[in-house]
Amino acid sequence: MKKEKIAWKKMLKKLSPYTIHKGILYLRHYGIKEFAIKFAERFEESDIDYQQWFLEHRVTAEKLKLQRQMHWKNPIVISIIVPVYKTPERFLRQMIQSVRRQSYPYWELCLADGGEEDEKTRQVICEYQRKDKRIQYQKLQRNRGIAQNTNEAMDMATGDYLAFLDHDDELESDALYEIVRKIKEEEADAIYTDEDKISSDGKEFFQPHFKPDFNLDLLRSNNYICHFFAVKRKIAKTAGGFRKEFEGAQDYDFIFRCIENSQKVAHVPKILYHWRTHKASTADNPQSKRYAFEAGKRAIEAHLKRSQVNAEVFHTKDYGFYRVKYEVKGTPLVSIIIPNKDQIPALKKCLESIWKYSTYKNIEILIVENNSEKQETFQFYKKIDGKNKVRVLYWQGTFNFSKINNFGVSQAKGEYLICLNNDVEVIAPDWIEEMVGHCQRKEVGIVGARLYYPDHTIQHAGIVIGMGGIAGSMFVGMDGKRTGYLHKAGIQQDMSAVTAACMMVKKKVFLEVKGFEEKLAVAFNDVDFCLKVRKKGYLVVYDPYVELYHDESKTRGAEDTKEKVRRFQNEIEYMRKRWIDLLKQGDPYYNPNLSLKKWDYSIRP
Repeated sequence: MKKEKIAWKKMLKKLSPYTIHKGILYLRHYGIKEFAIKFAERFEESDIDYQQWFLEHRVTAEKLKLQRQMHWKNPIVISIIVPVYKTPERFLRQMIQSVRRQSYPYWELCLADGGEEDEKTRQVICEYQRKDKRIQYQKLQRNRGIAQNTNEAMDMATGDYLAFLDHDDELESDALYEIVRKIKEEEADAIYTDEDKISSDGKEFFQPHFKPDFNLDLLRSNNYICHFFAVKRKIAKTAGGFRKEFEGAQDYDFIFRCIENSQKVAHVPKILYHWRTHKASTADNPQSKRYAFEAGKRAIEAHLKRSQVNAEVFHTKDYGFYRVKYEVKGTPLVSIIIPNKDQIPALKKCLESIWKYSTYKNIEILIVENNSEKQETFQFYKKIDGKNKVRVLYWQGTFNFSKINNFGVSQAKGEYLICLNNDVEVIAPDWIEEMVGHCQRKEVGIVGARLYYPDHTIQHAGIVIGMGGIAGSMFVGMDGKRTGYLHKAGIQQDMSAVTAACMMVKKKVFLEVKGFEEKLAVAFNDVDFCLKVRKKGYLVVYDPYVELYHDESKTRGAEDTKEKVRRFQNEIEYMRKRWIDLLKQGDPYYNPNLSLKKWDYSIRP
């Protein structure tokens, strides 16, 4: 009871008049049910106090001193692009000072001022100009909007790379140092960092955004790159600068065009950018620019068109997050492979859900029988074999998930394969179309699903390498109505692995990587398979719109004998040896600042 009172006190402290006003706006948009879910998520207590964590992890004075003393051979000049417009003096000064504090000295600050009658802003900037010759300033004849004002600032730039800073935000003192170090390490064309939000008074840091390395499908779901973004000046020029018709999401559109023209996109997993929150900003007031979300949708559509991808883009119920639905070309045959040992009630429920709900009809269902013992099992096989697109195959060996599925694939006629457990139940009618749409993309090898336990809590929302030691599913046990940290349970994104309880793969890709590793009889075979596919350069897509219930591992049974425990330990050792480099480096689709012990994107202590 005492803990609950403390939690409520902490929550009430955060309820400023502005927060209450914003809450009312959210309530109007989402309705009572959705608002209650989002309210609980927003104020959910974390084991880690982010403010304290950040202050402990930010660069020290000693490190900054060493960075300032560093000799740079062939230094890269960074032009920091800032359109200013009636910027409150306090924020303007803090922004400029955050740039002047940079430990990396080779920069220029390009300020284009669109505040026609705003004399105070000009005076403040000129004051700093007299102190620092690296500050470039242009008073624009008229305000042309944020996109064109930004282009004016870009035209002033002479640096090798352009970096984009909002007029009321702040940089960490090692931001440019880390950007340049990453450019030199990876020969990156474009680079981005992690970010958080900062209160109006500059004293509170909150809502950290710990990002993955470059993630195409996540970028098509949300502008996760956002701040702090830097790109080669010549690429920015090729991309064509900012476009007025995308105002509100002009940075999203610009990032897409820069990424399309880049060979290497790098990520610095450090909080180096602080996004200011105040009533006029969009950082903590998504409703302040409703038109921005429509512009974001159009930015994705324009990107898909340039990429020659046929797809529709939809708003989700969450501001600034989108769904891309890819067009299915033709009706290629899809082979659904279901291993089974007895468990006829579960298998029957699985099959009936496929027949009842699936709107995609060009399928074959291969039941791979493995050592069933009950007579009614074989009676059921006899009843369904050759009907409703079902074929029953017989595998005689001991249980080995990899061998069973490899055998099923050898008999499959489909161009696309779905590995499916016998204890799942289809929820989404267009689940096959959804997976085929992704899998037909040339860059995609595998598509995974969002799975729920029967009580509608999440069983699988993608797999992170290193989680729990080797690999683990995200958001396990979370209420299925929730979407979790930055809505990651509910948006399309690329991941290192997904579960084979429901997984689609191109057959040619399956054969290219020689199927599942048969040394992994039970555990981690799907993870290993996904990593082999990733190693060949294909994407593994987690698609939350492919939804199924999953009772989990009814066929296999419990790990309750010495032999099974020994086998499991051997499989762990196999994964450690085979993927040691990845386990050491960390999952590129996760973030090293996040915990590998908790599945909810908690901060690593």
